Amino acid sequence: MKVGVPTEIKADEYRVALTPVGVRELVEHGHEVYVQSGAGEGSAISDADYEAQGARIVPTAEDVFGEAEMILKVKEPQMPEVAMLRPEHVLFTYLHLAPAPELTRALCESGATCIAYETVEDRHGRLPLLAPMSEIAGRIATQAGAFMLEKPLGGRGILLGGVPGVAPANVMIIGGGAVGMNAAFIAIGMEADVFVYDKNIDRLRELDIAFSGRASTIYSSTLSIEERLPTVDLVIGAVLVPGAAAPKVITREQLKLLKPSAVLVDVAIDQGGCFETSRPTTHSDPTYEVDGIIHYCVTNMPGAVPITSTYALTNATLPYALALADLGVAEAVRRDPGLRPGINVASGSVTHPAVARDTGFDYVSPEEALGFENPAAAADGNAAAAQAAAGQA
Repeated sequence: MKVGVPTEIKADEYRVALTPVGVRELVEHGHEVYVQSGAGEGSAISDADYEAQGARIVPTAEDVFGEAEMILKVKEPQMPEVAMLRPEHVLFTYLHLAPAPELTRALCESGATCIAYETVEDRHGRLPLLAPMSEIAGRIATQAGAFMLEKPLGGRGILLGGVPGVAPANVMIIGGGAVGMNAAFIAIGMEADVFVYDKNIDRLRELDIAFSGRASTIYSSTLSIEERLPTVDLVIGAVLVPGAAAPKVITREQLKLLKPSAVLVDVAIDQGGCFETSRPTTHSDPTYEVDGIIHYCVTNMPGAVPITSTYALTNATLPYALALADLGVAEAVRRDPGLRPGINVASGSVTHPAVARDTGFDYVSPEEALGFENPAAAADGNAAAAQAAAGQA
């Protein structure tokens, strides 16, 4: 298969979807790799580094899209990139389509098969391609929040960890998944007073053990959040519903409960944001103020640390990229059913139920869109046949 890697063009995005390690693996599997010149510069990877492992360097994104059958990216395609997609393309990247009906429509019109990193599952139902960026985003969220609390940046003017004789800041983290846990670890390390909210009691137990009593874990409800808001300096929104738009956990009305110049960091902004007053921002212009509250809603937080992020991401995505290149979509899904929920758009249809619901499109199963058998149904059928043959049906 011909695999293409364009330069990311989203604002302030410095990651790249493939490292020289990935080039070497793909080439050794018999594939051709086309990398746009300069694609790796933001992650300190030169064209020569790619060439040394067998990549072909091409000057433009048009060359990449023109040659490749599978396109590897980091962030959702921008409209000039969507215009270059063809029905025979497989696009493998973060998509975050639930809050983006216009992009969803454009991808449908392209006819391409679009597989989202963030909805691929492992055998335990976890999100292995979202996890590394969630870890990084959680850590950045606390760092950014601490910075934005400084007075010259519009914050309250409080040091997250305090000093002897002066109390530390109070940090509220809503969501106890990978983002929330990593945000909490950094806040604990900075010696803030930390409160983590989640609805999953088992997860709260796990976090309580992981934090060794250095943070408070609290069952999340509207009332429990409202009771805490008047005391906190920094709120980190770390809520995730896989593939779907994020629920709103703080309303505009509730902003009145916060201290003036408190800071909200919305890590869920890729999925539409978990605060009612959230809207996307960039690293170049990261914050805005609503009702006296500072909002930090950068849509690609891990892009600020591209060397760390690129290698963490590609360590996770490379085995899946190899499987897709080696086997094609249908056979790769048959062998690893966790790839199936990653297929968000195919053959002009929306093929993920949460994306279809939140964008207003009709849902079509990946099997119907691409014409292959559901691997789970096939496995059930094979098991039934085996039982029948053994007289157990």
